[in-house]
Amino acid sequence: MMRMIVWLYRRTGGRVGGSMRGAPVLLITSTGRRSGQPWTTPVIYQADGDGWVVIASNAGSTRHPAWWLNLRASPEATIEIGRDTYPVTAHKVDDDERARLWQKMVAVYPGYDGYTKKTSRQIPVVRLDRR
Repeated sequence: MMRMIVWLYRRTGGRVGGSMRGAPVLLITSTGRRSGQPWTTPVIYQADGDGWVVIASNAGSTRHPAWWLNLRASPEATIEIGRDTYPVTAHKVDDDERARLWQKMVAVYPGYDGYTKKTSRQIPVVRLDRR
């Protein structure tokens, strides 16, 4: 299913697959920490200054999403927004910045607040800065 969403997003420049429940979606391609192969995942995002913010929620699972584990191992990635592609470096934001960015993300996708009730882990807020 994920491959189909990625294919449609790329084929249509994000017109299909470019939003989820009204929230904007980008594609992030990271390097698999075990396989070394590229992996592409659609993720809700918000622009913030010169970069972008994503949430490693995994829908409130007790485990971090694979794309975040991959980025922790190798923080350089590529994102696609519509037909535009950007090389980025990912990092988990500090607690001060986290509160502000969490609220910004909840404003676009309120489901994130519900995810915090499903898991005991702190859900990472990840900043993607252009390289």
